[in-house]
Amino acid sequence: MSVGEEVRADQGKPQQSLDTAAARNLATTTKSAPQMQEISSRWLLRTLPWVNVQGGTYRVNRRLTYAVGDGRVTFVKTGDRVEVVPAELGELPALRSYEDGEVLSELAQRCRQREFGPGQVIASFGSQTDEVYLLAHGRIEKIGSGPYGDDAVLGVFADGAYFGEQALLDPDAIWEYTARADTACTVLILSRRDFEQVAERADSLRDHLRQLRAIPEQRTNKYGEKEVDLAAGHSGEPDIPHTFVDYEARPREYELSIAQTVLRIHTRVADLYNQPMNQTEQQLRLTVEALKERQEHELVNNRDFGLLHNCEYDQRLQPHDGVPSPDDMDELLSRRRGTKLFLAHPRAISAFGRELNKRGLVPESVDIGGNRIPTWRGVPIYPCNKIPVSPERTTSIIAMRTGEEDQGVVGLRQSGIPDEIEPSLSVRFMGINEQAVINYLVTAYYSAAVLVPDALGVLENVEIGRWR
Repeated sequence: MSVGEEVRADQGKPQQSLDTAAARNLATTTKSAPQMQEISSRWLLRTLPWVNVQGGTYRVNRRLTYAVGDGRVTFVKTGDRVEVVPAELGELPALRSYEDGEVLSELAQRCRQREFGPGQVIASFGSQTDEVYLLAHGRIEKIGSGPYGDDAVLGVFADGAYFGEQALLDPDAIWEYTARADTACTVLILSRRDFEQVAERADSLRDHLRQLRAIPEQRTNKYGEKEVDLAAGHSGEPDIPHTFVDYEARPREYELSIAQTVLRIHTRVADLYNQPMNQTEQQLRLTVEALKERQEHELVNNRDFGLLHNCEYDQRLQPHDGVPSPDDMDELLSRRRGTKLFLAHPRAISAFGRELNKRGLVPESVDIGGNRIPTWRGVPIYPCNKIPVSPERTTSIIAMRTGEEDQGVVGLRQSGIPDEIEPSLSVRFMGINEQAVINYLVTAYYSAAVLVPDALGVLENVEIGRWR
């Protein structure tokens, strides 16, 4: 008998027992709680020390710091033509706080675009500095002389950087290093001659430069803070210097940010479908999880208080070979004392692991809450998928010192708010509308503050797609 004949024969027989489809109507199924793919480990929220902020504002008082022209320049690209945003020229020390838009526009128009190939020398050590270079795209190495006469890489410039700015104020300035293109670079060049021609016709620019030169040079320490005059190692009865510690006149204040949503649940669902799981509790649980994911995203990416945007430019590093090497991680560590943690995208951690494998290095790991976390030099490297990855497959690695006592990075929140279910997170009943829908307002308040600039560092433009 064939298989088909057996099936037809079975179909012709009367059913002798209850089938499974009918039996399920009487059975109690075993159910899982609602699942959610968006939930991540959220190590940033778990490791960041939180400060309770009364009044919704946190003021960071610091010693007075003199810092000019330490920002980055923004460009506009149209096809293959690149132009500098005129107001962004105010990042140059010579144009700091200068606000004449017409003059800045003329200076921007005088910037000429030039392309450099890999290995091409842009400026040579010892030559006269008569041009300012604005790097729109690419990587440029600062080359100096090593202790034994060989070339040494002193630093790396990346997108938005500028160099040679001393040409605008000092006609006798010379290059103290050699600038060499590491990749294909697009650069805008503003010559001192063009700058002086514009200044001759613009009274406001001449007055600005005159006032700038009249400002006495301030004595500062290596961090840019006003020097505290001290005497040490003296004998006899010399005059002891007088001093005081000056503070910033307008310290930065961080206001708590907010994330909110209105959760809606129909009364019929809340009344009739609460067994074996409470529908309201599950809806709130998943909503709170989504709110926390957004909270961590904002702590990393918010342009006002996010870690990536609040890192000082002298604490931003570029990888020497594109990939995150152990040397780059050591350089990132060396920029601050007491680094407590790294934050990196999981793909960046994988790329760093490949570099370790190439060198035959095996990173140590530590057990944190039952999770094995890789470390470098004893500092844990926590995964954080909120750090963005660009279309060019580059990302950033963050290093932090945390805590108020260590003058580090702290999270900000306010405990004790009405209807609080967790610190600084509340669920408020908003009533039932005419469609019998219950409304709950779910709110989280949060922010982050960097107490001193060297508490936060970023390794930028890390390549994660190279496998050789």
